[in-house]
Amino acid sequence: MSKRDYYEVLGLDRNADSSSIKSAYRKLAMKYHPDKNPGDKKAETFFKEATEAYEVLKDDEKRSAYDRFGHAAFEGGSGGQGPGSGFAGFSSSNFSDIFEDIFGDFVGGGNSKRRQSRGADLRYDIDVSLEEAFSGTKKEIPLTSAGQCEPCKGSGVSKDGKIINCGTCSGRGRVRVQQGFFAVERECHSCNGEGQTISKPCSTCSGNGIQNRTKKLSVNIPPGVDNGQRIRLSGEGEAGMRGSESGDLYIFIQVRLHNIFSREGKDIHCQIPIDMASAALGGSIEVPTIEGGKLKINYESGTQSGKRFRLRGKGMPGLRGTSRGDAYVEAIVETPVNLTSKQKELLKEFVSSGGTKGPQTDSFTEKLKRFWKQ
Repeated sequence: MSKRDYYEVLGLDRNADSSSIKSAYRKLAMKYHPDKNPGDKKAETFFKEATEAYEVLKDDEKRSAYDRFGHAAFEGGSGGQGPGSGFAGFSSSNFSDIFEDIFGDFVGGGNSKRRQSRGADLRYDIDVSLEEAFSGTKKEIPLTSAGQCEPCKGSGVSKDGKIINCGTCSGRGRVRVQQGFFAVERECHSCNGEGQTISKPCSTCSGNGIQNRTKKLSVNIPPGVDNGQRIRLSGEGEAGMRGSESGDLYIFIQVRLHNIFSREGKDIHCQIPIDMASAALGGSIEVPTIEGGKLKINYESGTQSGKRFRLRGKGMPGLRGTSRGDAYVEAIVETPVNLTSKQKELLKEFVSSGGTKGPQTDSFTEKLKRFWKQ
């Protein structure tokens, strides 16, 4: 019986790239391997056929020779030794290489190194006032976390102990287990994938190299921070096991509400009450600034509620030294309450003189006239 074309075996055209070849073989190998089809000679034949095809087509030189001469490239003395004489000459070491090439990403093929159990990252929430967010500040925080064990300096080894290569996996951290036709690599159960064991663990940390401790950290809060922003302190998280890298500490900022100012990005807003008479006559008023100072603003006669005054460059600073935002002052015209008899008489006289009309009254009156005429 003549051999099938290798491209036909894998279901590929001759222009297929290496990733397509690998993907096609992986599907066939998973479908037909003997462990999934015990006693099925037909499946075993398909599996061997696909593996032989893959061994040739994955190699650029072999593939080039096959494209030129077909199966004859590996027969007799014309093509060197290859899989041409069927699957009988295909050794278990050959298959192990192919298996690791194809399925290594699933089983962790290749030489393993000692795992580095990096410490966990931590989060800490800090409340700051708007003034502190404006000028920047320094906060000292208490932090209880898993730190490096002092007696063993994070090694996990007692003074009279030592670290040795695991006898089960010879320091690789993984062991190979035969499962039918496949050899599968797994994490070594003796060392939990570390590749090393401790002859006598530290009694304080039980060999982990970490212990809980409380420390105080000084955190610099830069000017311009806003809600939800975070500061990363590298290496200030939990310590890693047996001297591995520590995690990071993330400081999340929460800016408290202010009783005068509100904030939108880099801009500051505040409302300033102006009595009705002053708003009608015009004048000036002193307004607060986020720095703690004050500025005088002038307002025209007939100032209405909602009138905004812009103070350029008087808002919040930007992070990393960018320009400041603006401050906006909104006028709120107040109606007087608890009037005296004399004040009421004066206001009645003011109303009778026709002095109560303003721009909004005139506009609304015109709208009503047009509405009622409909």
